Amino acid sequence: MKKNKIGTYSFVAEPFHVDFTGHLHWSVLGNHLLNCAGFHAMERGFGMAEVNQNNYTWVLSRLAIEMNEMPEQYEEFCIDTWVENVYRLFTDRNFAIYGKSDGKIYGYARSVWAMINMATRKPADLLDLHGDSLLDFIETEKPCPIEKPGRIRVGESMPVRTLGVCYNDIDLNGHVNSIRYMEHITDLYPVDWYVSHRIRRFEMVYVAESYAGDNLSFFREETVDGSHDIEVRKNTGGENPEGEVVCRSKLKFDNK
Repeated sequence: MKKNKIGTYSFVAEPFHVDFTGHLHWSVLGNHLLNCAGFHAMERGFGMAEVNQNNYTWVLSRLAIEMNEMPEQYEEFCIDTWVENVYRLFTDRNFAIYGKSDGKIYGYARSVWAMINMATRKPADLLDLHGDSLLDFIETEKPCPIEKPGRIRVGESMPVRTLGVCYNDIDLNGHVNSIRYMEHITDLYPVDWYVSHRIRRFEMVYVAESYAGDNLSFFREETVDGSHDIEVRKNTGGENPEGEVVCRSKLKFDNK
């Protein structure tokens, strides 16, 4: 397995993993992608457990998922994941999502990861710490034919929703889980919206951490190309009226 640069993992779209249309939830897909990244790294010697021993941890910086369609309830599907590039402070990891029985491509995803020191929260030099072990697993032949995450800017000053960080938002690292932001963002749209629209592309850019007790405000605006840009800020008002940006997102919808 360690000699194989591509990791392949199988899943089933279980009933409690699908939405009211009978298709896999975006947040469940996002969670599967992150789990695959963890499995792939662990099996090759640079997973969370290994790097935690030296007081480091992996953090997700960017994620872009583009889906032609979502697996339906009870469908079996596979996710391939591989490392495309390794830089000094970041590494690019790609994904392909496809049917297990027929190989039908559902979509692809791109992600960018950093390793940080758990005490200082500062990024680590990947080439200095893990250069040889990471470079050995770079895969450049397998295609990932979607665009990388782009720049997202939101000028809207009035939030469409504000909520407090709660128990279910917090992960093992003590901050809001990456996927919880996806859940909160998709909840900005009413159910009726999803009757006539489907998400085709979902981008996330993670900027800062948020913690229990923080308040999150969601700002949204539609761009000239029809995309929806969203910015999440924590603790707006008071001495810092604009708050601090914790993440940004871009959603592209198709009409059903």
